[in-house]
Amino acid sequence: MVAVMGIDTSNIELITRMVVETIEGHRPSEKGYVVPIGVSARHVHLTQEHVETLFGKGYTLTKKKDLMGGQFASNECVTVVGLKLRAIENVRILGPVRPASQVEISATDAVKLGIKAPIRESGDIKDSAPIALVGPKGALYLQEGCIVAMRHIHMSPQNAVEAGVHDKDIVSVKVDNERGTIFNHVKIRVSDSFTLEMHIDTDEANACKIVTGDTVSIL
Repeated sequence: MVAVMGIDTSNIELITRMVVETIEGHRPSEKGYVVPIGVSARHVHLTQEHVETLFGKGYTLTKKKDLMGGQFASNECVTVVGLKLRAIENVRILGPVRPASQVEISATDAVKLGIKAPIRESGDIKDSAPIALVGPKGALYLQEGCIVAMRHIHMSPQNAVEAGVHDKDIVSVKVDNERGTIFNHVKIRVSDSFTLEMHIDTDEANACKIVTGDTVSIL
């Protein structure tokens, strides 16, 4: 037996509107979750030992500009040297020091240096390309450590909840500009110390006519 409840027909319009508003409030925007872009130029991460090799005993990096996640752009730069002494000068070091040294470049840089740098997430340097670095007080050779950084999105846990994604998820994003680009294979990186931002390298930015401050939408 089904019980039938009476409904005041004068409230049907109000109830209908409330239901529609609730549904719309839980429906993902057609535009998707919007993320600002930061164009990442080539840079270097160093161990303290390697800082001292390049700049002298007891030397510590000096801060030029704060970055997200406790990182900073230092005042110090080095020359990156590839095969056949092909080099790129004035490559900035990011601090603080790390457990392993790493060089992040673009695919165009790799061609110029004459090396085969794999596309990797930052920190994943096993069996990556060898590279040499030259500083004012010395030089060093890394048997591995040079990569092309995988495009990725930094976000806080709250951002992740709002976007409906999780740490290490792989997503696609859309750029709504005159080039109309869609980037696939974008890795989500979640941390309390992160500010919402997608990082792409200079090759990707130039090809798609993107500058820092533009936005993408997670599809």
